[in-house]
Amino acid sequence: MPLPIPRFHDDARAGQLYLERTGEVAAEARRYAAEHGIRPAREDRVRVAAFGIDVQVGFCIPGASLFVPGSVEDSQRSLRWLYSHLDRLTELLFSLDTHRVFQIFHPAWWRDAEGHPPAPFTNISAAEVRSGRWRATRFPEESLEYCERLEAQGRYVLTVWPFHALLGGVSHALVPAFYEASAFHAIARDTATHFELKGEHPLTENYSVLSPEVTEVKGQRVGAFNTGLFERLMTFDRIYVFGQAKSHCVLSTLRDLRTHIEKTDRSKMGRVHILVDTMSPVPAPPLDPLPPSVDFPRLADEGIEELRRAGMKVVRTTDPLDV
Repeated sequence: MPLPIPRFHDDARAGQLYLERTGEVAAEARRYAAEHGIRPAREDRVRVAAFGIDVQVGFCIPGASLFVPGSVEDSQRSLRWLYSHLDRLTELLFSLDTHRVFQIFHPAWWRDAEGHPPAPFTNISAAEVRSGRWRATRFPEESLEYCERLEAQGRYVLTVWPFHALLGGVSHALVPAFYEASAFHAIARDTATHFELKGEHPLTENYSVLSPEVTEVKGQRVGAFNTGLFERLMTFDRIYVFGQAKSHCVLSTLRDLRTHIEKTDRSKMGRVHILVDTMSPVPAPPLDPLPPSVDFPRLADEGIEELRRAGMKVVRTTDPLDV
């Protein structure tokens, strides 16, 4: 049977910014674990991971620069699921998108011929860089090559995003309600939460938690596949994935998981469970006609279906966790 929701948790706080109540949460976790006979995670015979991708203030709190519509409701469902299945979740893992002001996808990196920065959500093509429509404020040769390499992959063109997830800023933090859930799980199950930072190199985007979009520019290594995290995930019998945004960081991470499972041990594909009601896509921009490459909701749905056909499980928070 699902466990009851802890008494300190309130669904309404999933979309609110507040100081986490770690002391109160820890005390409740000790009481709750004793009342419900919750055993330490190290005793689990079936090891289950809950992998939250970028459930940060910058994406999940209304008013944030990259707030994903639908993410508050996604967070509410995710949190109820985490608490209800706490006794069967061996480890919680969270990725943290981690940026600085000067990165290739932020407005401070680019200027037009009049010296103005691009508006957020501007697409910058390699052709526009070559023509002088956009010029990089630093590393010009590397910036052009980055755009060329990105486009050659056929998945994205460079998008200029609003400043977001800036290290040291509030938008970088885990949503407080998720931080409280991580602390509650850690105390109740006597196990540490795993946090994984990604996206710090200035010369590449890093939608996927596991690898950047481009790994080499002008002979310079700007990123690599995160073998350590992949191997950690593959130690679990099941991995439940939730987070934001469905069309970008979640989908890219899942695609990397698929690629490397196929390279290593395809029998593990079914270990990955996509909690499809805990993620929302970036909205499509208001363009008419809408270019297929920026129809993010469609791309997200098609991508998840592709992963389901590859062998991953697409599930909902209302489905039983039969372990």
